[in-house]
Amino acid sequence: MTLLDRLENKYRRFALPNVTVYLIIGQIFFYAGIMAQMIYVDELMLTPADVLKGQVWQLFSFIFIPPITNPLFAFFIWYLFYLMGTALENHWGVFRYNLFLLVGYMATVGFAFLTPGSQATNGFVGGSVFLAFAFLYPDFVLYLFFILPIRIKWLALVTWIFYFISFAVGPWSQRFMVLASICNFLLFFWHDILSKIRYGRIKMVRQATRIVEKDEPMHRCIACGATDKTHPGLEFRYCGDCKPVSCYCIDHLSGHQHIQTSKRRD
Repeated sequence: MTLLDRLENKYRRFALPNVTVYLIIGQIFFYAGIMAQMIYVDELMLTPADVLKGQVWQLFSFIFIPPITNPLFAFFIWYLFYLMGTALENHWGVFRYNLFLLVGYMATVGFAFLTPGSQATNGFVGGSVFLAFAFLYPDFVLYLFFILPIRIKWLALVTWIFYFISFAVGPWSQRFMVLASICNFLLFFWHDILSKIRYGRIKMVRQATRIVEKDEPMHRCIACGATDKTHPGLEFRYCGDCKPVSCYCIDHLSGHQHIQTSKRRD
């Protein structure tokens, strides 16, 4: 029994079903407040320095930061989040999906406090949901803005490249957010990733073996080494008087000395 199995058996009763819907409802609420200029985004972002000064609500409010853009694009983002979050919950079950989000949340908060003056949002947590969905359903066709079809694995590849560049050249605050965003992904998929690596290595070895076998000649003269690959027009014969039966090209077949390999007696 794995660690996830033990945790699920012990804490399953605390899991919250349809958590994706609640997160979207919260974001819609804050979106309306921001559009009405009753709430400011900076007040929602997680800034550890402000939390230490008493603004503890930021530990939770940053989860509900909506996509600040035009309503159509915001609706598209919420639709995708609902689609992917619901698919993950159906695939893993309520507890494991809750745990996936909880690990992403805790990692984001923990890494944010390593750079107290920086601000953190829920963008990378949402990114981990996207990457998890793409890993499980790589051939899912996503219609960007409901028009342009593209397989989600290519968007995931672009996301991984962006994460790599951000980690390589970005500030430490952004590097920590990248690490936070892949903590839950690695926790849930490390075994599958290792299996894919082993399978890929085995597949490459088999392909290389087939290539070598394909290039191996069918006939090779035991006297001169000529083969049907190196000398396509050359004829080859096998001598039954040789022990074992040996192959000769037509030029060395006549007058050759028969091979007689006796069996070794112990």
